[in-house]
Formats: sequence, C-alpha cells, structure tokens
Amino acid sequence: MSPRTAGKTNGNTITRKHLAALLNEDLSREYQAIIGYVVYSQVLKGAEYMSIAAQLEEHAKQELNHALIISRQIDYLGEMPTVTAKPVKSSAKAREMLRFDLENETETIRNYRERVRQCEELGEFAMAEQIREILVNEQDHQIDLATALGEEVPAIGRGSKRK
Repeated sequence: MSPRTAGKTNGNTITRKHLAALLNEDLSREYQAIIGYVVYSQVLKGAEYMSIAAQLEEHAKQELNHALIISRQIDYLGEMPTVTAKPVKSSAKAREMLRFDLENETETIRNYRERVRQCEELGEFAMAEQIREILVNEQDHQIDLATALGEEVPAIGRGSKRK
C-alpha cells in the first residue's frame, strides 16, 4: 500500500484527498467560529457576561490562527482551502449564543480528535501535532463556555455522539 492511500478510519481507507476534504469541513467550522465569536462578543449584554465577552474576542483571534493553520495543511495536501463558512446561529439571548458556541466547540473537538488519528494513519505526524495544538485551544474554549453557562464540560469520548 502506498503512503498516499495508507491508513484506515472506521473501516474506510483514508487518502490525502479525503483528509483534505475533511480539513476543508473543519476550515468551514473555523470560519463559523470566527464569525460567531466576533458577533457574540459585541452583542452580549449584561454585567454577568462582560468577562465572557472579552474572552470571546480572544477566542475569535485564536480561531483565525486555527483557520490559517488548517488552510496551510490543506494546501500542503495539494487541495484548495474552502472560502465558505458553515452557517452561524444567532439569538438575542446571551445564554443561547453561548450554548451555540459550546455545541460548535464540542463538535470541533470531536472532529479534530478524529483528524489527529487520520493524520497519523497517513504518516502525517507533523500535521497531527499542529492539530493537537489547535485542540488545546478548542478545549480551553469549551471550558470557558461551559463555565460561563454554569455547566459541566461536555464529555467527548470514543463513540460518544452526545450533541
């Protein structure tokens, strides 16, 4: 088996092209997060949300950095990075906005954990390390959001499909 087609994920052969397509989905999610954090950080109202609003501004900057890293990896794999964001949910209610962000971060973490495994299966260890670094930020975002909502951080384990 050649290095371009080596590796299996959930019984399916992963290729560099397939990995690039999955990373493009992740990139769309990063764009979604940037937009969401920019908007939510500016429209959250109430004294209880001022601290999290400042954190969301910082999250937006980190998500932009993630988008740059993921774009570079897609290009490295020989594909064109997407220019389309996933839809951004909005609400006039602060708790709903934070809930949308928490759900998106949880999904992002689940996907990046899978991406690390896929990169390693293809022998793309440096790429896996880059995604691990992104995961550290994403998990911090998840903790910040859960804390702001007064909730436990959602569990994400293998086979966990909690939404």
